[in-house]
Amino acid sequence: MNRLTAAERVAVARHPQRPNINDYIDGLFTDFFAQRGDRLFGEDGAILGGVALFHGRPVTVIGTRKGRTAEENLKCNFGMPGPEGYRKALRLMHQAEKFRRPVITFVDTAGAYPGLGAEERGQGEAIARNLLEMSRLTVPIVTVITGEGNSGGALALAVADRVAMLENAVYAILSPEGFASILWKDAARSGEACELMGLTAPELLAGGVIDEVIPEPPGGAHTDPVLTIAHVDRALKRDLAALDQEKDLPAARWRKFRKLGVPPIQEEKT
Repeated sequence: MNRLTAAERVAVARHPQRPNINDYIDGLFTDFFAQRGDRLFGEDGAILGGVALFHGRPVTVIGTRKGRTAEENLKCNFGMPGPEGYRKALRLMHQAEKFRRPVITFVDTAGAYPGLGAEERGQGEAIARNLLEMSRLTVPIVTVITGEGNSGGALALAVADRVAMLENAVYAILSPEGFASILWKDAARSGEACELMGLTAPELLAGGVIDEVIPEPPGGAHTDPVLTIAHVDRALKRDLAALDQEKDLPAARWRKFRKLGVPPIQEEKT
């Protein structure tokens, strides 16, 4: 792995040319059929989801969507979903459960949209509902953190049997700027916050929060998207093959998340 600082990894994770959900769908899947709307309020461009084939196997694909230009970002709200986006994702997960399709999610978001309208429409409940329902799906769930994975907005798509991160992605309870603003009342100290938050892939792997780190080309995923997508392809094939052997996925998922933050039992010295 490269030796970038945590702050440098955050910068790479936010690079505007980094592969996004559209690139992963084009490079990994065939016959993708997008599905829109939550059947309650409307369509949310910040989440893209649908049915596709992964090496001939039907799967459900869901991902947060960022744009590369100002116009694209306005259409997808800069990758910050509202409650209708999370409810659309949940609708697709329930559909995957019905038809026994694995769920593959891609996360790259600064967080859920915190606007007044989103809160009025039940943002917190929508995120909490996804956490609950994902925890008890009986089909395999694999999540790939491809860029930023911040707050409940990321976790709402990441209660998975396998959570992988690209080497320069970051995954945390909130942005470094938000962390610095809360702790020191100074967002300018975000670089210092990056070093304290433990948000990089190697740190999270060591702590058991994620299951694997997917390598990136030197300089970041944006320098060679084709190679990056090939690495993700291998990881997905490996993870799905392993999960196919698991007899009780909800129980195994429960054990996985219950272990987070629990230190290993130390044997008493005699």
